[in-house]
This record gives sequence, C-alpha cells and structure tokens, in this order.
Amino acid sequence: MTVRPAARPTLKTQEVRVDYPIPGGTAAAVRGVSLSVSAQECLGVVGESGSGKTQLFLAVMGLLSSGAQITGSAQFEGEEILGLAPQELNRIRGSKLTMVFQDPMMSLTPHLKIGVQLAEVLVHHRGASWRDAERTALQALDRVRIPDPRRRLQQYPHELSGGMRQRVMIGMSLLCEPSLVIADEPTSALDVTVQAQILDLLRDVRAGTGFSIVLISHDLGVVASLADRVAVMYAGRIVESAPTAELMRDARHPYSALLMQCVSDLRRPRTDRMPFLAGQAPGAAEPERGCAFAPRCPRSTERCTHERPALEDVNATSQVACHYPLR
Repeated sequence: MTVRPAARPTLKTQEVRVDYPIPGGTAAAVRGVSLSVSAQECLGVVGESGSGKTQLFLAVMGLLSSGAQITGSAQFEGEEILGLAPQELNRIRGSKLTMVFQDPMMSLTPHLKIGVQLAEVLVHHRGASWRDAERTALQALDRVRIPDPRRRLQQYPHELSGGMRQRVMIGMSLLCEPSLVIADEPTSALDVTVQAQILDLLRDVRAGTGFSIVLISHDLGVVASLADRVAVMYAGRIVESAPTAELMRDARHPYSALLMQCVSDLRRPRTDRMPFLAGQAPGAAEPERGCAFAPRCPRSTERCTHERPALEDVNATSQVACHYPLR
C-alpha cells in the first residue's frame, strides 16, 4: 500500500505576530497566529473590528507600514514570504497571490481608465503586449458579469457604481490566474442585494478556476455562505477553527457561540431581542493576562484570568482555545 504525502498548503502561517512601537512599549495587533489554507479551499476569518484579522493578512502581503514589527513565518506554496525583499515579493504579489479590499476606490487609480489599469497588471506580471492585455482585460470584465464590458474599459472608476467597481477589482485579482485571493470585507460597503451578487460571483469564479480564497469579515453570516472552514479571531488570536457546518451547529468557544447567535435569522420573531455581549475586547496596547475573553465570558473562572488557553485539537478538523469549551 502506497501512502501519499499530505498536500502542501497554499498558505501556512506559524506564530505570526505584529507589533507597533508606542510610547512606553508596544501595541500587539496580532499575537501569534498559526493557520493554513489548502488548495481550492475557502477559509473564512471572522472577528469584530480590532481582532487583528486584516493586520494578519496585510503582514502576509507585505503591505504594513515600515513601523510594524513582524515575526513568525508565512509560507506561500512552500516559499517563505515574510521578510522577502520588495522585488522578490512583487514577483508573487499581484500574480499568484492577490488581495481584494473593502473599498475599491482606494485601490483603483482615479485618473486612469479601467482598461489601462487592468492591462497594466498583465504587462507587468506576464510581459503581455498591450494589444493582448487589452483583449484579456475585456474577457476579465465579461467573466465578472459587468454589462457592456467594452464601454466600461473606457470609463474611469468614479463613473462606475460601487458594486461594479468591486467586480472590476475581483476581475483584476484573477487576471494572472492566482493560487490564492485574499478578500478583505469585499461586500461590507455594498447594499444587501449587491452583496449577494458579489458573493455569488466569488463562488462561481472559484468553482470555475479552483483558486483558494481567504474571506475576511466581521459578519459570520457572509462568511458562512461561502467558506468551507472558519477561523474565529479575538484580540489578535485564533480562538476557534472548524469546518463551517460544524461551527454553525456546534461552536465550542463561548465567543464563537455568541457570534453564532447574532447571525441574522429571518425566522427570528420581531419581538425577540438580539443577543448582547457586554464590554469590549482589550486594546492592542493592553498586556496579555490569561484569556483575553475572560472579562466578557459567562463561563470564566479565576483560572481564565491568569492562564491563557492554548489552541488545541477538538477532533481531526477542529481546534479551540478555551479552558471550559462548550460541549
């Protein structure tokens, strides 16, 4: 019997930490995160604002400010990319590893036509001629279901709606056939109808090309609609990781369980009160003492305030960081 080696993850981080110097010390935005994204997998990363989810992946992309102090390891397709020289990172970033941001107007150049911005990606990363690049750009807009794509190529970003600009950014991220697309809150600035269209688009293009996705969001409902697996972050750490269906059905960490209760449910009677989580997450400058969630947790004990729980296996596919996980 031949035993096949386990497939290499597309992205694997180990103990990634992001600190910023402040007067009198440091502020820890990410406090040691280890995770992996398999080929063709969609990993959802969820957590409230300030949990460190965006900072983690900006560190992976090499897009943090020069003041950020980054430690740990991030391997993309087996190659260490934390600390790569900019010219080496640019060989990967924008081609095999791409990112879609929450506000496309911050990513698109306002004074350049859409067609020029798309074509430049192919000219830079693939060495394509302008004629071939423009042809591929047209195909990219058609692929992300932009109506009248030939006319859109001649327009400027401000002439497109928010949903259409986000489609342009998704099309741009796919131009070089990446292995991994990191989507950071790609629908939060859109209305509900357009949000659903963008999620459907991501689902369909992923099925057609087989790339991996990291979907970052504060909205567990959005993540659950697309992700195969979810990592829940709180105060710079992962507190639970599980297949989406399992997390939805049987969350083990008290924080994850409270998030699950907040997922919109159309069957909820209007008279029912939404669950409320008192207090707030500790700030990045606050020192770590035990479990960061302890002050807000209904299950916490004195042990929780002094001893930080490690992220440990629950079963073959799930992990939780809690001294008293839910059963």
